[in-house]
Amino acid sequence: MEKRTILAFALSFAVLIAWSYFAKQEQQIPNENSVIEDSSKLPVEEIPLSPVTPSASEDAWLTDNTKISQIQYKEVIVDTPLYRAVFSNQNAAIKSFQLKQYRLTTDKDSPPVELVYMPEESSADFFSVDFKGQVPTGSGTVFYNTSDDSIQLYPESLPHELTFNSVGNGGNRIVQTYLFYPDRYEIEHTVTLTNTTQSLITGSIRASIQNAIPIRDNKSYSFAGISLLLDGILEKIKPKKMTEGKQLSGQITWIAYQNGYFLSAMIPSTLTEGNFYGSLPMQDIIKASFIASPVTLNPFDSISSDLTLYMGPRDMDTLKMVDKKLDLVIDFGWSWFDYIAKALYHSLRFFYGYVHNYGVAIIILTILVKILFWPLTHKSYKSMKEMQKIQPLMAKIRDKYKNDKEMMNKEVMGLYKTYKVNPMGGCLPMIVQIPVFIALFRILGDSIELRHAPFMLWINDLSAPDRLLHFPFQIPFMTSPCGIPVLTILMGASMLIQQKMSPPPGDPAQAKVMMLMPIIFTVIFINFPSGLVLYWLVSNIISIGQQYRIKKRPD
Repeated sequence: MEKRTILAFALSFAVLIAWSYFAKQEQQIPNENSVIEDSSKLPVEEIPLSPVTPSASEDAWLTDNTKISQIQYKEVIVDTPLYRAVFSNQNAAIKSFQLKQYRLTTDKDSPPVELVYMPEESSADFFSVDFKGQVPTGSGTVFYNTSDDSIQLYPESLPHELTFNSVGNGGNRIVQTYLFYPDRYEIEHTVTLTNTTQSLITGSIRASIQNAIPIRDNKSYSFAGISLLLDGILEKIKPKKMTEGKQLSGQITWIAYQNGYFLSAMIPSTLTEGNFYGSLPMQDIIKASFIASPVTLNPFDSISSDLTLYMGPRDMDTLKMVDKKLDLVIDFGWSWFDYIAKALYHSLRFFYGYVHNYGVAIIILTILVKILFWPLTHKSYKSMKEMQKIQPLMAKIRDKYKNDKEMMNKEVMGLYKTYKVNPMGGCLPMIVQIPVFIALFRILGDSIELRHAPFMLWINDLSAPDRLLHFPFQIPFMTSPCGIPVLTILMGASMLIQQKMSPPPGDPAQAKVMMLMPIIFTVIFINFPSGLVLYWLVSNIISIGQQYRIKKRPD
Protein backbone atom coordinates (compact mmCIF):
# COMPACT_ATOMS: atom_id res chain seq x y z
CA MET A 1 0.00 0.00 0.00
CA GLU A 2 1.52 3.31 -1.03
CA LYS A 3 2.48 5.97 1.45
CA ARG A 4 -0.50 8.25 0.82
CA THR A 5 -2.97 5.40 1.28
CA ILE A 6 -1.42 4.41 4.60
CA LEU A 7 -1.42 8.00 5.76
CA ALA A 8 -5.06 8.32 4.75
CA PHE A 9 -6.04 5.45 7.01
CA ALA A 10 -3.76 6.72 9.77
CA LEU A 11 -5.67 9.99 9.51
CA SER A 12 -8.93 8.07 9.83
CA PHE A 13 -7.74 6.58 13.12
CA ALA A 14 -6.81 10.05 14.38
CA VAL A 15 -10.28 11.31 13.49
CA LEU A 16 -11.84 8.25 15.10
CA ILE A 17 -9.94 8.67 18.37
CA ALA A 18 -10.71 12.40 18.52
CA TRP A 19 -14.36 11.69 17.82
CA SER A 20 -14.53 9.03 20.54
CA TYR A 21 -13.05 11.15 23.30
CA PHE A 22 -14.33 14.68 22.72
CA ALA A 23 -17.93 15.55 23.50
CA LYS A 24 -20.03 18.67 23.32
CA GLN A 25 -19.72 20.95 26.37
CA GLU A 26 -22.80 21.32 28.53
CA GLN A 27 -23.87 24.24 30.74
CA GLN A 28 -22.93 23.97 34.43
CA ILE A 29 -24.84 25.14 37.50
CA PRO A 30 -23.85 25.20 41.18
CA ASN A 31 -26.29 22.76 42.80
CA GLU A 32 -29.60 20.97 42.53
CA ASN A 33 -31.46 23.37 44.84
CA SER A 34 -31.15 26.06 42.20
CA VAL A 35 -33.03 23.79 39.78
CA ILE A 36 -36.02 23.82 42.10
CA GLU A 37 -35.73 27.57 42.39
CA ASP A 38 -35.39 27.98 38.64
CA SER A 39 -38.45 25.80 38.11
CA SER A 40 -40.49 28.72 39.41
CA LYS A 41 -39.88 30.30 36.00
CA LEU A 42 -42.02 27.55 34.48
CA PRO A 43 -45.82 28.06 34.64
CA VAL A 44 -47.30 26.95 37.97
CA GLU A 45 -50.15 24.50 37.53
CA GLU A 46 -53.05 25.16 39.87
CA ILE A 47 -54.61 21.94 41.16
CA PRO A 48 -58.45 22.12 41.40
CA LEU A 49 -59.42 22.96 44.97
CA SER A 50 -61.17 20.44 47.23
CA PRO A 51 -63.04 21.07 50.49
CA VAL A 52 -60.60 21.72 53.33
CA THR A 53 -62.53 19.53 55.78
CA PRO A 54 -61.21 15.96 55.65
CA SER A 55 -63.60 13.26 54.50
CA ALA A 56 -64.27 10.12 56.49
CA SER A 57 -61.74 8.15 54.45
CA GLU A 58 -59.12 10.85 54.95
CA ASP A 59 -59.76 10.76 58.72
CA ALA A 60 -59.28 7.00 58.64
CA TRP A 61 -56.02 7.41 56.75
CA LEU A 62 -54.67 9.93 59.22
CA THR A 63 -55.73 7.71 62.12
CA ASP A 64 -53.76 4.82 60.59
CA ASN A 65 -50.67 6.99 60.16
CA THR A 66 -48.97 5.68 63.31
CA LYS A 67 -49.29 2.06 62.20
CA ILE A 68 -47.74 2.80 58.81
CA SER A 69 -44.79 4.53 60.41
CA GLN A 70 -43.99 1.29 62.25
CA ILE A 71 -43.79 -0.91 59.12
CA GLN A 72 -40.85 -3.31 59.08
CA TYR A 73 -38.40 -3.52 56.20
CA LYS A 74 -39.11 -6.20 53.59
CA GLU A 75 -38.34 -7.01 49.97
CA VAL A 76 -40.71 -8.01 47.16
CA ILE A 77 -39.41 -10.21 44.33
CA VAL A 78 -40.92 -9.71 40.87
CA ASP A 79 -40.10 -12.58 38.52
CA THR A 80 -41.02 -12.40 34.80
CA PRO A 81 -39.76 -14.27 31.72
CA LEU A 82 -37.48 -11.30 30.92
CA TYR A 83 -36.12 -10.21 34.29
CA ARG A 84 -36.00 -10.78 38.03
CA ALA A 85 -36.37 -7.61 40.10
CA VAL A 86 -36.13 -7.02 43.83
CA PHE A 87 -38.10 -4.12 45.32
CA SER A 88 -37.81 -2.75 48.84
CA ASN A 89 -40.67 -1.27 50.86
CA GLN A 90 -38.17 1.34 52.05
CA ASN A 91 -38.74 4.24 49.64
CA ALA A 92 -40.35 1.78 47.15
CA ALA A 93 -36.82 1.28 45.84
CA ILE A 94 -35.47 -1.11 43.21
CA LYS A 95 -32.64 -3.05 44.84
CA SER A 96 -31.82 -5.41 41.97
CA PHE A 97 -32.80 -5.86 38.33
CA GLN A 98 -31.37 -8.88 36.52
CA LEU A 99 -31.92 -9.52 32.80
CA LYS A 100 -32.50 -13.23 32.31
CA GLN A 101 -31.66 -13.33 28.60
CA TYR A 102 -28.24 -11.66 28.94
CA ARG A 103 -25.20 -13.03 30.79
CA LEU A 104 -22.09 -11.28 32.04
CA THR A 105 -19.77 -13.56 30.08
CA THR A 106 -20.01 -16.36 27.54
CA ASP A 107 -19.52 -19.01 30.24
CA LYS A 108 -22.50 -21.31 30.77
CA ASP A 109 -22.54 -20.63 34.50
CA SER A 110 -22.21 -16.86 34.12
CA PRO A 111 -24.75 -14.87 36.19
CA PRO A 112 -27.31 -12.66 34.43
CA VAL A 113 -26.60 -9.01 33.72
CA GLU A 114 -27.42 -6.77 36.70
CA LEU A 115 -28.62 -3.23 35.94
CA VAL A 116 -28.44 -1.89 39.49
CA TYR A 117 -24.73 -1.29 40.12
CA MET A 118 -25.14 0.59 43.39
CA PRO A 119 -22.29 -0.07 45.85
CA GLU A 120 -23.43 -2.20 48.80
CA GLU A 121 -22.39 0.44 51.33
CA SER A 122 -24.46 3.12 49.56
CA SER A 123 -27.85 4.10 51.01
CA ALA A 124 -28.94 5.81 47.77
CA ASP A 125 -31.97 4.50 45.86
CA PHE A 126 -31.64 3.45 42.24
CA PHE A 127 -35.03 4.95 41.31
CA SER A 128 -36.98 7.42 43.40
CA VAL A 129 -39.87 9.87 43.11
CA ASP A 130 -40.49 12.71 45.55
CA PHE A 131 -42.11 16.12 45.86
CA LYS A 132 -39.41 18.76 46.06
CA GLY A 133 -40.36 22.19 47.35
CA GLN A 134 -42.16 23.72 50.30
CA VAL A 135 -42.57 20.46 52.16
CA PRO A 136 -40.90 19.51 55.49
CA THR A 137 -37.97 17.27 54.60
CA GLY A 138 -38.19 14.79 57.49
CA SER A 139 -35.75 11.88 57.55
CA GLY A 140 -35.82 11.19 53.82
CA THR A 141 -36.88 7.56 54.44
CA VAL A 142 -40.43 6.33 53.83
CA PHE A 143 -41.66 2.82 54.64
CA TYR A 144 -44.61 1.49 52.64
CA ASN A 145 -47.28 -1.14 52.93
CA THR A 146 -47.15 -3.39 49.86
CA SER A 147 -49.99 -5.03 47.99
CA ASP A 148 -47.97 -8.23 47.34
CA ASP A 149 -45.20 -10.17 49.02
CA SER A 150 -43.97 -11.55 45.66
CA ILE A 151 -45.07 -11.60 42.02
CA GLN A 152 -44.52 -14.34 39.45
CA LEU A 153 -45.44 -13.71 35.81
CA TYR A 154 -45.48 -16.36 33.07
CA PRO A 155 -45.60 -15.82 29.29
CA GLU A 156 -49.39 -16.15 29.33
CA SER A 157 -49.88 -14.00 32.45
CA LEU A 158 -51.82 -10.74 32.46
CA PRO A 159 -50.10 -7.50 33.56
CA HIS A 160 -49.83 -7.24 37.35
CA GLU A 161 -49.65 -4.23 39.68
CA LEU A 162 -47.49 -3.80 42.77
CA THR A 163 -48.69 -0.96 45.00
CA PHE A 164 -46.72 0.83 47.71
CA ASN A 165 -48.85 2.83 50.16
CA SER A 166 -47.55 5.08 52.93
CA VAL A 167 -47.33 8.49 54.58
CA GLY A 168 -44.28 10.40 53.47
CA ASN A 169 -42.26 13.24 54.90
CA GLY A 170 -44.31 16.01 56.46
CA GLY A 171 -47.37 13.77 56.81
CA ASN A 172 -48.16 13.63 53.09
CA ARG A 173 -49.77 10.50 51.70
CA ILE A 174 -47.78 8.76 48.96
CA VAL A 175 -48.99 5.90 46.77
CA GLN A 176 -46.65 4.39 44.18
CA THR A 177 -47.81 1.76 41.71
CA TYR A 178 -45.67 -0.34 39.35
CA LEU A 179 -47.36 -2.21 36.49
CA PHE A 180 -45.41 -5.21 35.11
CA TYR A 181 -45.83 -7.04 31.79
CA PRO A 182 -44.66 -10.59 31.07
CA ASP A 183 -43.31 -9.76 27.59
CA ARG A 184 -41.94 -6.21 28.00
CA TYR A 185 -39.01 -4.49 29.63
CA GLU A 186 -41.18 -1.42 30.25
CA ILE A 187 -42.66 -0.87 33.71
CA GLU A 188 -45.43 1.69 34.06
CA HIS A 189 -45.12 3.77 37.21
CA THR A 190 -47.66 6.08 38.86
CA VAL A 191 -47.13 8.16 41.97
CA THR A 192 -49.97 9.98 43.75
CA LEU A 193 -49.23 12.58 46.43
CA THR A 194 -51.98 13.86 48.74
CA ASN A 195 -51.53 16.98 50.86
CA THR A 196 -52.65 15.75 54.28
CA THR A 197 -51.61 18.97 56.01
CA GLN A 198 -53.78 22.00 56.80
CA SER A 199 -51.65 24.28 54.60
CA LEU A 200 -51.01 24.97 50.94
CA ILE A 201 -47.87 23.33 49.62
CA THR A 202 -45.97 24.21 46.44
CA GLY A 203 -43.31 22.17 44.79
CA SER A 204 -42.36 19.91 41.88
CA ILE A 205 -42.55 16.18 41.39
CA ARG A 206 -39.02 14.89 40.84
CA ALA A 207 -38.13 11.47 39.41
CA SER A 208 -34.50 10.34 39.66
CA ILE A 209 -32.27 7.50 38.55
CA GLN A 210 -28.92 7.10 40.25
CA ASN A 211 -26.40 4.36 39.82
CA ALA A 212 -22.69 3.68 39.88
CA ILE A 213 -20.67 5.74 37.41
CA PRO A 214 -20.97 3.65 34.23
CA ILE A 215 -18.10 1.66 32.83
CA ARG A 216 -18.31 0.27 29.30
CA ASP A 217 -19.40 -3.34 29.29
CA ASN A 218 -17.18 -5.92 27.57
CA LYS A 219 -15.17 -3.34 25.62
CA SER A 220 -18.28 -1.80 24.08
CA TYR A 221 -17.61 1.45 22.23
CA SER A 222 -21.09 2.78 22.97
CA PHE A 223 -21.64 5.90 25.04
CA ALA A 224 -21.51 5.51 28.83
CA GLY A 225 -23.21 8.22 30.89
CA ILE A 226 -26.48 10.14 30.95
CA SER A 227 -28.39 10.97 27.78
CA LEU A 228 -31.73 12.67 27.19
CA LEU A 229 -33.95 13.75 24.33
CA LEU A 230 -34.43 17.50 24.85
CA ASP A 231 -36.63 19.46 22.43
CA GLY A 232 -36.20 16.59 19.97
CA ILE A 233 -32.39 16.70 20.11
CA LEU A 234 -30.21 13.98 21.64
CA GLU A 235 -27.95 15.28 24.42
CA LYS A 236 -25.12 13.24 25.93
CA ILE A 237 -23.44 14.10 29.21
CA LYS A 238 -20.37 12.25 30.42
CA PRO A 239 -19.96 11.73 34.19
CA LYS A 240 -16.85 13.91 34.38
CA LYS A 241 -18.91 16.86 33.14
CA MET A 242 -21.43 16.51 35.97
CA THR A 243 -19.04 17.24 38.82
CA GLU A 244 -20.52 20.67 39.50
CA GLY A 245 -24.02 19.81 38.32
CA LYS A 246 -25.68 20.10 34.90
CA GLN A 247 -29.01 21.72 34.16
CA LEU A 248 -31.00 21.64 30.93
CA SER A 249 -34.55 22.93 30.49
CA GLY A 250 -37.18 22.33 27.83
CA GLN A 251 -39.43 19.54 26.60
CA ILE A 252 -37.89 16.32 27.87
CA THR A 253 -39.02 13.16 26.09
CA TRP A 254 -36.86 10.77 28.11
CA ILE A 255 -33.78 10.56 30.33
CA ALA A 256 -31.53 7.49 30.19
CA TYR A 257 -28.62 6.04 32.13
CA GLN A 258 -26.43 4.20 29.61
CA ASN A 259 -23.83 1.61 30.42
CA GLY A 260 -22.51 -0.07 27.32
CA TYR A 261 -25.06 -2.40 25.80
CA PHE A 262 -27.80 -1.69 28.38
CA LEU A 263 -29.76 1.27 29.62
CA SER A 264 -32.26 2.40 32.23
CA ALA A 265 -34.63 5.16 31.11
CA MET A 266 -37.39 7.35 32.56
CA ILE A 267 -40.07 8.32 30.04
CA PRO A 268 -42.68 10.89 31.18
CA SER A 269 -46.18 10.02 29.98
CA THR A 270 -46.75 13.49 28.52
CA LEU A 271 -44.33 15.80 26.74
CA THR A 272 -44.22 18.92 28.93
CA GLU A 273 -41.74 21.58 29.95
CA GLY A 274 -39.39 20.47 32.69
CA ASN A 275 -35.85 20.55 34.05
CA PHE A 276 -33.09 18.00 33.81
CA TYR A 277 -30.48 17.98 36.53
CA GLY A 278 -27.42 15.73 36.54
CA SER A 279 -24.94 15.43 39.39
CA LEU A 280 -22.46 13.27 41.24
CA PRO A 281 -24.08 13.24 44.71
CA MET A 282 -21.37 11.02 46.19
CA GLN A 283 -18.21 9.24 45.16
CA ASP A 284 -18.74 6.79 42.29
CA ILE A 285 -22.48 7.62 42.05
CA ILE A 286 -24.14 9.43 39.16
CA LYS A 287 -27.67 10.87 39.39
CA ALA A 288 -30.10 12.12 36.74
CA SER A 289 -33.36 13.83 37.69
CA PHE A 290 -36.46 14.99 35.83
CA ILE A 291 -38.15 17.88 37.64
CA ALA A 292 -41.64 18.74 36.44
CA SER A 293 -43.24 22.18 36.46
CA PRO A 294 -44.16 23.36 39.98
CA VAL A 295 -47.69 22.90 41.30
CA THR A 296 -49.68 24.15 44.29
CA LEU A 297 -51.75 21.75 46.39
CA ASN A 298 -54.55 22.77 48.76
CA PRO A 299 -55.15 20.69 51.89
CA PHE A 300 -56.29 17.17 50.96
CA ASP A 301 -55.81 17.78 47.25
CA SER A 302 -53.85 15.20 45.25
CA ILE A 303 -51.51 15.19 42.28
CA SER A 304 -50.49 12.21 40.17
CA SER A 305 -47.60 11.69 37.80
CA ASP A 306 -47.11 8.86 35.32
CA LEU A 307 -43.94 7.67 33.65
CA THR A 308 -42.55 4.54 32.06
CA LEU A 309 -39.38 2.86 33.23
CA TYR A 310 -37.39 0.99 30.61
CA MET A 311 -34.68 -1.31 31.92
CA GLY A 312 -33.21 -3.53 29.26
CA PRO A 313 -30.94 -3.92 26.22
CA ARG A 314 -29.99 -1.26 23.69
CA ASP A 315 -31.75 -3.26 21.00
CA MET A 316 -33.18 -1.25 18.09
CA ASP A 317 -36.38 -3.29 17.65
CA THR A 318 -37.12 -3.40 21.38
CA LEU A 319 -36.59 0.34 21.80
CA LYS A 320 -38.82 1.13 18.82
CA MET A 321 -41.64 -0.85 20.45
CA VAL A 322 -41.34 1.38 23.51
CA ASP A 323 -42.01 4.37 21.22
CA LYS A 324 -41.31 7.92 22.52
CA LYS A 325 -38.28 7.93 20.16
CA LEU A 326 -36.26 5.92 22.68
CA ASP A 327 -34.49 4.22 19.75
CA LEU A 328 -32.65 7.52 19.18
CA VAL A 329 -30.49 6.54 22.14
CA ILE A 330 -28.63 4.34 19.62
CA ASP A 331 -26.45 6.98 18.04
CA PHE A 332 -23.49 6.17 15.81
CA GLY A 333 -22.10 9.69 15.59
CA TRP A 334 -22.45 12.85 13.52
CA SER A 335 -25.55 13.00 11.32
CA TRP A 336 -24.09 11.67 8.05
CA PHE A 337 -21.93 9.12 9.87
CA ASP A 338 -25.10 8.02 11.67
CA TYR A 339 -26.96 7.59 8.36
CA ILE A 340 -24.14 5.51 6.86
CA ALA A 341 -23.77 3.43 10.03
CA LYS A 342 -27.50 2.69 10.33
CA ALA A 343 -27.67 1.66 6.67
CA LEU A 344 -24.80 -0.78 7.28
CA TYR A 345 -26.36 -1.86 10.59
CA HIS A 346 -29.68 -2.79 8.96
CA SER A 347 -27.81 -4.54 6.14
CA LEU A 348 -25.87 -6.60 8.68
CA ARG A 349 -29.08 -7.64 10.42
CA PHE A 350 -30.69 -8.44 7.06
CA PHE A 351 -27.87 -10.84 6.15
CA TYR A 352 -28.00 -12.39 9.62
CA GLY A 353 -31.67 -13.18 9.05
CA TYR A 354 -30.57 -15.60 6.31
CA VAL A 355 -27.26 -17.01 7.55
CA HIS A 356 -27.91 -16.88 11.34
CA ASN A 357 -24.25 -16.19 12.05
CA TYR A 358 -23.02 -12.64 12.55
CA GLY A 359 -19.47 -13.59 11.54
CA VAL A 360 -20.73 -14.80 8.15
CA ALA A 361 -22.99 -11.72 7.94
CA ILE A 362 -19.92 -9.48 8.45
CA ILE A 363 -18.11 -11.29 5.62
CA ILE A 364 -21.10 -10.79 3.30
CA LEU A 365 -21.34 -7.13 4.31
CA THR A 366 -17.60 -6.69 3.63
CA ILE A 367 -17.99 -8.16 0.16
CA LEU A 368 -20.93 -5.84 -0.50
CA VAL A 369 -18.94 -2.79 0.60
CA LYS A 370 -15.99 -3.84 -1.58
CA ILE A 371 -18.30 -4.25 -4.58
CA LEU A 372 -19.74 -0.77 -4.03
CA PHE A 373 -16.25 0.72 -3.87
CA TRP A 374 -14.80 -1.49 -6.60
CA PRO A 375 -14.53 1.33 -9.21
CA LEU A 376 -12.74 3.60 -6.74
CA THR A 377 -10.29 0.98 -5.53
CA HIS A 378 -9.74 -0.12 -9.13
CA LYS A 379 -8.79 3.44 -10.02
CA SER A 380 -6.55 3.65 -6.96
CA TYR A 381 -4.64 0.45 -7.75
CA LYS A 382 -4.35 1.39 -11.41
CA SER A 383 -2.81 4.70 -10.39
CA MET A 384 -0.42 2.83 -8.10
CA LYS A 385 0.59 0.62 -11.02
CA GLU A 386 1.37 3.66 -13.15
CA MET A 387 3.36 5.15 -10.28
CA GLN A 388 5.35 1.93 -10.03
CA LYS A 389 6.35 2.21 -13.69
CA ILE A 390 7.98 5.60 -13.24
CA GLN A 391 9.69 4.74 -9.95
CA PRO A 392 13.13 4.22 -11.61
CA LEU A 393 12.87 7.63 -13.32
CA MET A 394 11.83 9.28 -10.05
CA ALA A 395 14.79 7.65 -8.28
CA LYS A 396 17.17 9.13 -10.87
CA ILE A 397 15.65 12.60 -10.46
CA ARG A 398 15.92 12.43 -6.65
CA ASP A 399 19.53 11.30 -6.90
CA LYS A 400 20.41 13.98 -9.45
CA TYR A 401 18.79 16.88 -7.57
CA LYS A 402 19.19 15.67 -4.00
CA ASN A 403 20.75 19.00 -3.05
CA ASP A 404 18.16 21.12 -4.88
CA LYS A 405 14.69 20.43 -3.51
CA GLU A 406 13.00 23.05 -5.66
CA MET A 407 14.44 21.69 -8.91
CA MET A 408 13.72 18.11 -7.82
CA ASN A 409 10.04 18.89 -7.21
CA LYS A 410 9.82 20.69 -10.57
CA GLU A 411 11.28 17.70 -12.42
CA VAL A 412 9.02 15.23 -10.56
CA MET A 413 5.92 17.27 -11.50
CA GLY A 414 7.11 17.33 -15.08
CA LEU A 415 7.47 13.55 -14.97
CA TYR A 416 3.90 13.20 -13.72
CA LYS A 417 2.68 15.44 -16.56
CA THR A 418 4.65 13.57 -19.22
CA TYR A 419 3.34 10.14 -18.23
CA LYS A 420 -0.14 11.48 -17.25
CA VAL A 421 0.10 10.17 -13.71
CA ASN A 422 -1.94 11.70 -10.90
CA PRO A 423 0.09 11.42 -7.66
CA MET A 424 -3.16 11.69 -5.66
CA GLY A 425 -4.91 9.03 -7.73
CA GLY A 426 -4.05 6.29 -5.28
CA CYS A 427 -4.97 8.32 -2.21
CA LEU A 428 -8.23 10.15 -2.84
CA PRO A 429 -10.35 7.06 -3.61
CA MET A 430 -9.19 5.54 -0.30
CA ILE A 431 -10.02 8.72 1.63
CA VAL A 432 -13.59 8.53 0.32
CA GLN A 433 -13.91 5.16 2.09
CA ILE A 434 -12.87 6.52 5.48
CA PRO A 435 -16.45 7.45 6.56
CA VAL A 436 -17.55 3.89 5.79
CA PHE A 437 -14.71 2.48 7.85
CA ILE A 438 -15.58 4.75 10.80
CA ALA A 439 -19.26 3.81 10.50
CA LEU A 440 -18.37 0.10 10.50
CA PHE A 441 -16.07 0.68 13.47
CA ARG A 442 -19.03 2.09 15.40
CA ILE A 443 -21.61 -0.55 14.55
CA LEU A 444 -19.25 -3.51 15.01
CA GLY A 445 -18.12 -2.21 18.40
CA ASP A 446 -21.45 -0.78 19.52
CA SER A 447 -24.22 -3.21 18.51
CA ILE A 448 -25.71 -5.49 21.14
CA GLU A 449 -26.39 -8.04 18.40
CA LEU A 450 -22.65 -8.83 18.31
CA ARG A 451 -22.39 -9.13 22.09
CA HIS A 452 -21.57 -12.79 22.85
CA ALA A 453 -22.33 -13.64 19.19
CA PRO A 454 -20.23 -16.67 18.14
CA PHE A 455 -18.51 -17.00 14.77
CA MET A 456 -16.52 -20.25 14.54
CA LEU A 457 -13.92 -22.30 16.39
CA TRP A 458 -12.52 -20.26 19.32
CA ILE A 459 -14.26 -17.01 18.38
CA ASN A 460 -17.35 -17.09 20.60
CA ASP A 461 -17.87 -13.34 21.04
CA LEU A 462 -17.57 -10.97 18.07
CA SER A 463 -17.80 -7.95 20.38
CA ALA A 464 -14.67 -8.99 22.30
CA PRO A 465 -11.00 -9.09 21.21
CA ASP A 466 -9.84 -12.24 19.45
CA ARG A 467 -7.97 -14.58 21.82
CA LEU A 468 -6.91 -18.18 21.21
CA LEU A 469 -5.97 -19.74 24.54
CA HIS A 470 -5.70 -17.67 27.71
CA PHE A 471 -2.30 -16.99 29.23
CA PRO A 472 -1.82 -16.65 33.02
CA PHE A 473 0.41 -13.63 32.49
CA GLN A 474 0.07 -10.13 31.07
CA ILE A 475 1.28 -9.08 27.60
CA PRO A 476 2.19 -5.44 26.87
CA PHE A 477 -0.46 -3.48 24.93
CA MET A 478 -2.94 -6.36 25.30
CA THR A 479 -6.00 -6.14 27.55
CA SER A 480 -7.02 -9.14 29.61
CA PRO A 481 -7.59 -11.93 28.98
CA CYS A 482 -4.29 -12.35 27.19
CA GLY A 483 -3.96 -14.94 24.45
CA ILE A 484 -2.97 -15.42 20.81
CA PRO A 485 -4.79 -12.83 18.62
CA VAL A 486 -4.95 -15.06 15.55
CA LEU A 487 -7.30 -12.88 13.47
CA THR A 488 -5.27 -9.77 14.28
CA ILE A 489 -2.00 -11.45 13.28
CA LEU A 490 -3.56 -12.60 10.00
CA MET A 491 -4.82 -9.06 9.42
CA GLY A 492 -1.32 -7.66 9.97
CA ALA A 493 0.09 -10.26 7.57
CA SER A 494 -2.46 -9.27 4.91
CA MET A 495 -1.40 -5.62 5.29
CA LEU A 496 2.23 -6.65 4.85
CA ILE A 497 1.35 -8.50 1.62
CA GLN A 498 -0.50 -5.45 0.34
CA GLN A 499 2.49 -3.28 1.12
CA LYS A 500 4.87 -5.62 -0.74
CA MET A 501 2.61 -5.37 -3.78
CA SER A 502 2.68 -1.56 -3.71
CA PRO A 503 5.43 0.70 -5.11
CA PRO A 504 7.92 1.63 -2.37
CA PRO A 505 8.52 5.27 -1.49
CA GLY A 506 11.57 6.81 -3.10
CA ASP A 507 12.89 8.04 0.25
CA PRO A 508 14.65 5.19 2.18
CA ALA A 509 13.61 6.72 5.51
CA GLN A 510 9.97 6.72 4.43
CA ALA A 511 10.32 3.15 3.20
CA LYS A 512 11.46 2.05 6.67
CA VAL A 513 8.51 3.85 8.29
CA MET A 514 6.10 2.19 5.86
CA MET A 515 7.51 -1.22 6.76
CA LEU A 516 6.50 -0.57 10.36
CA MET A 517 2.88 0.29 9.48
CA PRO A 518 1.56 -3.32 9.48
CA ILE A 519 3.11 -3.81 12.93
CA ILE A 520 1.61 -0.55 14.19
CA PHE A 521 -1.85 -1.43 12.86
CA THR A 522 -1.60 -4.91 14.37
CA VAL A 523 -0.89 -3.40 17.79
CA ILE A 524 -3.78 -0.94 17.35
CA PHE A 525 -6.22 -3.71 16.37
CA ILE A 526 -5.09 -6.13 19.07
CA ASN A 527 -7.81 -4.93 21.48
CA PHE A 528 -10.50 -4.16 18.91
CA PRO A 529 -13.65 -6.32 18.69
CA SER A 530 -12.99 -9.47 16.68
CA GLY A 531 -15.94 -8.58 14.42
CA LEU A 532 -14.12 -5.42 13.30
CA VAL A 533 -10.83 -7.31 12.81
CA LEU A 534 -12.73 -9.90 10.74
CA TYR A 535 -14.10 -7.13 8.50
CA TRP A 536 -10.62 -5.61 8.01
CA LEU A 537 -9.03 -9.00 7.28
CA VAL A 538 -11.63 -9.97 4.66
CA SER A 539 -11.41 -6.49 3.13
CA ASN A 540 -7.62 -6.84 2.83
CA ILE A 541 -7.89 -10.27 1.23
CA ILE A 542 -10.31 -8.97 -1.40
CA SER A 543 -8.06 -5.96 -2.01
CA ILE A 544 -5.03 -8.23 -2.49
CA GLY A 545 -6.95 -10.19 -5.12
CA GLN A 546 -8.05 -7.02 -6.87
CA GLN A 547 -4.54 -5.56 -6.74
CA TYR A 548 -3.02 -8.78 -8.07
CA ARG A 549 -5.52 -8.84 -10.94
CA ILE A 550 -4.66 -5.27 -11.96
CA LYS A 551 -0.93 -5.87 -11.60
CA LYS A 552 -0.99 -8.94 -13.87
CA ARG A 553 -3.27 -7.41 -16.47
CA PRO A 554 -1.31 -6.45 -19.62
CA ASP A 555 -1.27 -2.78 -20.49
